Amino acid sequence: MIRSTSYKGKKVAVFGLGLTGISAALSLASGGADVFAWDDNDASVILARENGVKVENLAKVDWSLFEALILSPGIPDNLPKPHWTAIKARKYNIPIICDIELFAREINLLPPEQKPKVIAITGTNGKSTTTALIGHILSYCGKDTEVGGNIGQGILSLQRMHAGKHYVIELSSYQLERTNSLRADAAVLLNLSPDHLDRHGEFNNYCNVKKKIFNNQLQEDTSVIGVGTDSTKLIFSDLTAKNGRRIIPVSANKSLGRGVSVVSSKLYSNINGKCVEICDLSKAKALSGRHNHENAAAAYASIQSLGLNIKEIGEAILSFPGLPHRMEKLGFASTVMFVNDSKATNSDAAMQALSTYSNIFWILGGMSKSDGIEPLIPYFKNVSKSYLIGESALQFHKTLTKYKVNHKISGTLEKAILCATRDAIQSELPNPVVMLSPSCASFDQFENFAVRGDTFRSHVNKIINLFSQQENKVSIY
Repeated sequence: MIRSTSYKGKKVAVFGLGLTGISAALSLASGGADVFAWDDNDASVILARENGVKVENLAKVDWSLFEALILSPGIPDNLPKPHWTAIKARKYNIPIICDIELFAREINLLPPEQKPKVIAITGTNGKSTTTALIGHILSYCGKDTEVGGNIGQGILSLQRMHAGKHYVIELSSYQLERTNSLRADAAVLLNLSPDHLDRHGEFNNYCNVKKKIFNNQLQEDTSVIGVGTDSTKLIFSDLTAKNGRRIIPVSANKSLGRGVSVVSSKLYSNINGKCVEICDLSKAKALSGRHNHENAAAAYASIQSLGLNIKEIGEAILSFPGLPHRMEKLGFASTVMFVNDSKATNSDAAMQALSTYSNIFWILGGMSKSDGIEPLIPYFKNVSKSYLIGESALQFHKTLTKYKVNHKISGTLEKAILCATRDAIQSELPNPVVMLSPSCASFDQFENFAVRGDTFRSHVNKIINLFSQQENKVSIY
């Protein structure tokens, strides 16, 4: 665990006792703070107490005593409605921060020769894959590496800081919103499209929060920006205009005169005036599709200054096992391939999957984002039939009817899987794909996207096993 000492001898409130909140409370306490931790959920309070956290009902304490409120990133302090703890904090002029800010302050307290390297990643889509890929490359190349933040473990539950350690951190907009002190040796902004506008109000506000990842960087640091979206292009131009900044553009759409790009599935680096082929991404099973090619380009750009062996980097990229729920190939039943893309919670993410395959039997729906599925219209040609689930079913039915896409309102995921599998097998189309790529949040029917994806996988595995027993025509990735 990383000890958080910036509030030593002071009283601190912690609200939200998931894994992040528990690790923050324990970190602060180990660093000498007097911690008052609470959650509106009784089960979370019990779990925190069992893990050694001092719990205290924050509704019954004197808030004038607190020096800070560590508020779980998922809990709003402004839009759409500020949580009662945020209202209390503002009444007493108490700073509202998160665990990433505590982590950043600990690094800033270290002398230069003891500081670890920090690689931070954000963007609307691809954050987790890129973060995991960077961690995989560094570990493969023998570096002491920890991965955390918005992926896996809470940042303060990672191993203690020392020179030679590399922290690879995924950052959400919610975390960046409450972080002001972080300086990343390499900061990565992958892409930007409208998301979480209920929390940020306007797209411009969302972009400005994401842009904070480049704050505090020094001349020797690296800024990596995907230039595949209009908003990131503007940020790239803005940062490039400022002197003393090492900025690397990345693209999977075109060859760049300077930067890291993917052309015909080949990953090229042209940063120092010499173009070098890193690897052939067509051989990377877990990195199919243009969006994953851009993730690979960003991953390489972020670590290229660390003096790693290029051949080993290429080997690491090709051996990356991928993450669940992100265009995850589950296997075959007869000729039908099943793809779990449950992490596609918005249209921009679903676009990547729809542009990768054809003859798709597409399962979609849930809690719709503001743009619905209209941005996906150019990719409807790849869809053989759609199966609608969740509360967005009627909304999406209207869009699909308007554009004459064959579809069915299934309602539940289980019904959609059974219908899609039957139709795909009976279609006799070449290489049919049954794909869950919802373009929606999951909270209307599932706890989160992972539970939705696990449910899909469970049903699909039963189908695959059934076909294996009956026909012996099964292949598993």
